[in-house]
Amino acid sequence: MRIVILGAGVVGMQIAEQLIAEGKDVVIIEKDPERAKYVTGRLDCIVLNEEGTRISTLRHAGIGEASIFISATNSDEVNMIACGLVATEFDVPVKIARVRNMDYSETKITGKSFLGIDLMVNSEIETARQIANTIALGADSDVVLFANTELQLRNIVVGRTSFFHGKDVKDIRRRIKEPFLIAGIVRENSFIIPTGDTVVTEGDNLYLLATKKDFTRIFIHAGKKQETIDRIVIVGGGRIGALVCQYLIRTGRKIAIIESNYERCKVLSEKFPDALVLNADISDEKIFEEESLGSNDLIVTITDNQELNMLACLYAKIMGIKRSIALVTNSSYLAIASRLDIDVTISPKNSTVDAIMKFIRKGNIKQLHSIFDGKAEVIEFVVDEKSGLAGKPLKDITFPSNSLILSVVHGGENILPHGNLAIAPGDLVILITEKASISHLESFIQG
Repeated sequence: MRIVILGAGVVGMQIAEQLIAEGKDVVIIEKDPERAKYVTGRLDCIVLNEEGTRISTLRHAGIGEASIFISATNSDEVNMIACGLVATEFDVPVKIARVRNMDYSETKITGKSFLGIDLMVNSEIETARQIANTIALGADSDVVLFANTELQLRNIVVGRTSFFHGKDVKDIRRRIKEPFLIAGIVRENSFIIPTGDTVVTEGDNLYLLATKKDFTRIFIHAGKKQETIDRIVIVGGGRIGALVCQYLIRTGRKIAIIESNYERCKVLSEKFPDALVLNADISDEKIFEEESLGSNDLIVTITDNQELNMLACLYAKIMGIKRSIALVTNSSYLAIASRLDIDVTISPKNSTVDAIMKFIRKGNIKQLHSIFDGKAEVIEFVVDEKSGLAGKPLKDITFPSNSLILSVVHGGENILPHGNLAIAPGDLVILITEKASISHLESFIQG
């Protein structure tokens, strides 16, 4: 399968990394010579330093043999025009455009095949939805939700005094009575599917699978009690901040928005009369005292400065705010943030990439969630009659390394996997795998 990607920014590069790891034939078009040189040195694919809206460039990229065209530049207009050009001049089955302008996203063109575009993805909308969903679930960890089941995937970073520290997985399962599964462990720069003998160490980032009700008690074991979130401070009144405020105002919570741009504050005040809008700089520590910000339950930092987002969250926790969410764009910062006293980190890049990758895979896949900066995926898929999983006990199926079935939903019931479990056609399967194993799993998933 050949996939042509226009734009080698953070989104384009992340998509390319995932597809290359799966053995796909990827060609990237990037007009900036420095960026093209940077990507060439890091990805095992063809990178063309050319203008992507030229027919000659598209032909040079082999668009005639491509199955998918993804336009992910920083210009909405370039992305849409490029998709329109491909749709008009070439026979490419799937055309995807990244669109950031809210005016485009809110029009009816997104529901039709406008300019031959099969999918428009808005980074801001995807990110704001993820933040709102996380807040609705308590904002105490990163959260992955699944379709047609109460199961959730959450993470806990293990400290020196943590209940989990120094224990093997068998011992942890024995001591905690609630049904749960340690789905994966991020240790330094590696992703591990644990066995019963795996010992949890300080600094490990555990991904746990359980229901919302059971997580309440599991987090008590971990020393992380639930907090009521009624008063929320949003730092950054840009497009994402405004969307998050729009979602939260509907829930009846008390919202304060801190924005450094005075003109933007006036717009926000008119749009959200029920919210408190403050024209201030969050880096000025006086704002915490003058506005009594420490009495709030949650701070959400969504400025364009990811370092400021992280530092503001850390300072807010010192000043008494119970929970924190930081917007982090740099993948190397995500690992750092998870080890700090920041409860949730949100990546616009990952939100966008997840939406695109889910659309590309389609078929039996219902949901797809990237974790550990795209190096691992949690996949929900429906088993059909042709699948290699159908009718066989799990003990008789050879899975690729570092892959694990987390749960099977049969007739509305969640079943934790065991060797004698036979999956029936129509069952929903939740599976976790490292990126390198995706291509081997496609035959199981698609049948």
